[in-house]
Amino acid sequence: MDREPSRSPHPSSLPHSASHTLRALRTAALRRPRNLLRRPRGLGRRTRSGAAALELSRAPHPYVRAVGLISVVLLGAWLGLLIVGSVRTPVGPMDTRMTLRPSFTGGTKINVSPLGSLEMRSHTGPIRLDVDVDQLDPDRSAALVDHPERIAGLQDEVSHDVTAGTLDLALRSCVAVVSGSCALGLAVYRRPRPALAASGLALTLLAASGGLAYATWNPKSVLEPKFSGLLSSAPSVVGDARSIVSDFDVYQQELARLVTNVTKLYDVTSTLPAYQPDPTTVRVLHVSDIHLNPASWHIIESLVEQYEIDVIVDTGDTMDHGTAAENGFLDPVSTLGAPYVWVRGNHDSVATQKSMEGRENVHVLDHGKTVQVAGLRLAGVGDPQFTPDRSVVAAGDPVEERVGRELASALRVQTAVDRPVDIALAHNPVAAEQTDGTVPLALAGHIHRRTNVLLDGGTRLMTQGSTGGSGLRALEGKEPDPVEASVLYVDREAHTLQAWDEITLGGLGLSTAEVSRHLPESNSPDATPSPGDSAPDSGRESTPGTRP
Repeated sequence: MDREPSRSPHPSSLPHSASHTLRALRTAALRRPRNLLRRPRGLGRRTRSGAAALELSRAPHPYVRAVGLISVVLLGAWLGLLIVGSVRTPVGPMDTRMTLRPSFTGGTKINVSPLGSLEMRSHTGPIRLDVDVDQLDPDRSAALVDHPERIAGLQDEVSHDVTAGTLDLALRSCVAVVSGSCALGLAVYRRPRPALAASGLALTLLAASGGLAYATWNPKSVLEPKFSGLLSSAPSVVGDARSIVSDFDVYQQELARLVTNVTKLYDVTSTLPAYQPDPTTVRVLHVSDIHLNPASWHIIESLVEQYEIDVIVDTGDTMDHGTAAENGFLDPVSTLGAPYVWVRGNHDSVATQKSMEGRENVHVLDHGKTVQVAGLRLAGVGDPQFTPDRSVVAAGDPVEERVGRELASALRVQTAVDRPVDIALAHNPVAAEQTDGTVPLALAGHIHRRTNVLLDGGTRLMTQGSTGGSGLRALEGKEPDPVEASVLYVDREAHTLQAWDEITLGGLGLSTAEVSRHLPESNSPDATPSPGDSAPDSGRESTPGTRP
């Protein structure tokens, strides 16, 4: 029997409750697509996590995107310049480092460590040129002293060096800002397109800054620099740039004449009477307080050659601030033609002493250490105080007297074992005075003037002036400080002082050279001092020599 296909019952044939249910189901089926479209909004209302996800997925405001991109560009460019945006380049006799730095005012800043800095309003813009002077190259400085005629071409050489360094710096800075902005853009956005946009914007910003600097360049700014640090006194002691430029030719001629005088010193001394050193005499050159004057090395080298010096004695303050950057200044000490015996001054640091200890043909004395050079025994002590500037409070004479007594004790020990010391060295005369009666001769420096005193115990204390003409302090007075050194003639067998020549050169810009000979009446710790021996000019027989 065939069955009829099943049909849905008509609503009218169903009970009332079933009919109501069927209509509800049909209505729900018809509305289902609309409900599906609205469900995400409903879910967003009911769940916090869904709402947060939807909020994060919204695109940021255009202003926010612009601020973020600019921040990436500026920070990336600054980091790039900080890491790789500098060049090392020689400028005349100086080794320098040039760097571009972000700035609100622009300009140029030249840092001369440890002396201070000078700033010039050379241009306006968001970048500043920093020039750090690392050190003065001894070879190039010595070449200027040896050949003063080269000073005439120094201006062109400096101009060429600065131009080459600036071009190199510009190229390196472009690479630095592009690399820094691109790297930071990749780190922040993690997509290449925003990173490339950041690097392009950084390069555009740098080019615009360079164009603004070029448009506002002020070459006359060098005439009105702003000094800081120790250089703040430069305008008062040196004069402004206008006077320096106008007097430069005159100073060039005077420098050449000064060098000529130095080379003729031996001709002057050959006419001095009363004492003629024989070939067996030990010749000691006493220098002190060079204070970073590169001309001193040439003067010392000339004296070593002309006087046939056997040993050079330096009683300290070779440096000015004892910084590591100054250590390159010491390079010539091994090539001066004679052994170099050195004690630390109050401007020489422990780092300075370590640098000296590692150099060939140099003997560093400290804590009563002794050394035998050219047949003489020398002992010395370094200055216990390190006071490179006025910010350090000096301990005063008591600490100098203490180390002087320690040196005297070491000298007595050497005498007790039949190895007496011939010359004691200290930087400060206060320390050297404590050796009275324990050694025939004591040498010192520090006070920048020459003295010669026979102490009560029979020890002759000779204090040297500044062989560097007081360095930066040369022009603090009305007249520049002279350059001073002494040649001591010591009997090789008796180890007694026979005579000494005092050599005085005119200070900065002056052209005089004077040599005076002195003869001691006695120089033994056991001798009774005479009234005349205590005076600086005791036993003097001299013929000053002057070259125009």
